[in-house]
Amino acid sequence: MKMKKYVAATMPEAMKAIRNELGEEAVILSSKVVYSKGFIGMFKKKSIEVLAGIDTVEPPVHTPDYPVFKQEPDVNHASEIKKELEDLKKMVKSIQRPQLEQQYPEEFQILINHLKQQELAEELITSMSDELFVHEINRDSINIEEQIELTKDYIYNLLKDLPFGGISYERKFINVLGPTGVGKTTTIAKMAARAVLEKKKKVGFITTDTYRIAAIEQLKTYAGLLQAPIEIVYSPKDFQQAVEKFESLDLVFIDTAGRNYKEMKFVEDLQKLIDFKSNTETYLVLSSTSKETDMSVIIEQFVDFPIEKLIFTKIDETNSIGSIINLMVKYNKGLAYYTDGQEVPEDIVEASLEELLDLLLKGIHYERSS
Repeated sequence: MKMKKYVAATMPEAMKAIRNELGEEAVILSSKVVYSKGFIGMFKKKSIEVLAGIDTVEPPVHTPDYPVFKQEPDVNHASEIKKELEDLKKMVKSIQRPQLEQQYPEEFQILINHLKQQELAEELITSMSDELFVHEINRDSINIEEQIELTKDYIYNLLKDLPFGGISYERKFINVLGPTGVGKTTTIAKMAARAVLEKKKKVGFITTDTYRIAAIEQLKTYAGLLQAPIEIVYSPKDFQQAVEKFESLDLVFIDTAGRNYKEMKFVEDLQKLIDFKSNTETYLVLSSTSKETDMSVIIEQFVDFPIEKLIFTKIDETNSIGSIINLMVKYNKGLAYYTDGQEVPEDIVEASLEELLDLLLKGIHYERSS
């Protein structure tokens, strides 16, 4: 058997190289994920190391017509070679090796298709599929339930160091940022109502959204229902006066203007108006129905703001949540809440990593049985 080790960035790349060099009859003997250290030990680079082989046909041995004198072979060396060949044949026979006819085994396609429908980033799907492939090579095969658990473990490890959950109640001012139309004001009302009803906190509202009368009236309505004071501010001086008025409150929710934050001017105006460093928590609200590229632009505009976690609204209006995970991984941001309706305060869920993974993989068993 001819054998060779291949190292590539992904399993499909490794298999392409094997197919080109060894042909379609090649089999994978072993594979593993390896990491190389980057600059000063950081930025580790992942690679796939694959050992592949192909049976070779020995040329026929022609017996000469004349006598020859043979040198006595090394019996021990020949015995060792024979044993190695027998062990290799047993290993190849005992493990069901997938042929290199496709990028990933057919039994992975249900999961891969589901993750594509969820719009999980292609690079994440590829990397996760490589991990599954390595597990299958080392354990013969893995069923759909095991694939799901391994996928959960993979994404869990990507996100486990990011913060999850809602208001900490350790800081007084809750800054809520976000573009027009994402449901920011309603989300603030839900957060405030929970603080009042569940935590018995005294809350107040400050709004800087002086561009939209409807937004002010909406927040006034919620403030009235919660018996909470509200201040409308137009300048940094107004903002400071409002802060002084609310000195006795436990929490103050700040509703910022819902503007087109793709334009840097509005970001700079916001930085001048609000003090984001003093006793504050800052959240960025995005709509899960928006294009991921548009959400990326907004996040990048707020790169200089101390945003700790993201909030995603309208999750009930989309069939895919992969963008949430993609953005968290890309920008290293945690997840505070997601909302799934208009009811206040019911339709808001405090995020957890476990529930996010369940949402991502929801419905996959149904797809398997259909």
